[in-house]
Amino acid sequence: MGIKTEEFAKAFQRLYFNVFLQVFNFGVVSGIVYGFSRFMVYVNALAQSLADGMTICASLPITVNMVLVLTKSAGGDEASAIFNAAFGNLVGVFLSPALILGYLGVKGEINLGDVFVKLGLRVILPIAVGQFLQKFVSPATEFVKKYKKYFKTAQEYSLVFIIYTVFCKTFKNGSDASVGDVFLMIALQFLILGFVMVLAWFSLRMLFRKEPTLQAMGLFGCTHKTVAMG
Repeated sequence: MGIKTEEFAKAFQRLYFNVFLQVFNFGVVSGIVYGFSRFMVYVNALAQSLADGMTICASLPITVNMVLVLTKSAGGDEASAIFNAAFGNLVGVFLSPALILGYLGVKGEINLGDVFVKLGLRVILPIAVGQFLQKFVSPATEFVKKYKKYFKTAQEYSLVFIIYTVFCKTFKNGSDASVGDVFLMIALQFLILGFVMVLAWFSLRMLFRKEPTLQAMGLFGCTHKTVAMG
């Protein structure tokens, strides 16, 4: 409800920024992770299956929930976050399997219908309801403005809960990885994430000097990956 319709149109027109973000998220991140994972296999520091898993995850599109919440918390461009999250996931239906095939020679399939349903429920429906309330139900808009800080806190706690449930589901389903492998993967993910975030930040600072809201959104959009499609 806090985003005006004009802001979505403006986000759509930022072709240079949108292309940069998607190329970095799909191409740069996956390329770095693939090279790093092959090196780790070469020095016998990582199992082949875990290295392949890292590459597959790095080939996925931008996440939806986390990027939106983090962008809003950082004061970034929310309209650009929504557009790129939706667009990245649609492109990922075709691009992610192609990247995985190119890197690993493994074919992957993504259910196009499921992707559209999830995007509709998570992105399009909330936007449509929010724009309707903003235009025609002024008391709802005033209510959101009055309790804005509480909504922001609720979003952040919801994000923590989502991460918690993902870990719970992972361990409930079981895994062939040992405890040592789990901690190794956590350490490697922190290392790679830190590196690509620094690289993305300096790239954004150079290319979009006078647009701090795009820098904030791009930092998360360039480096975060969806769990659902994975």
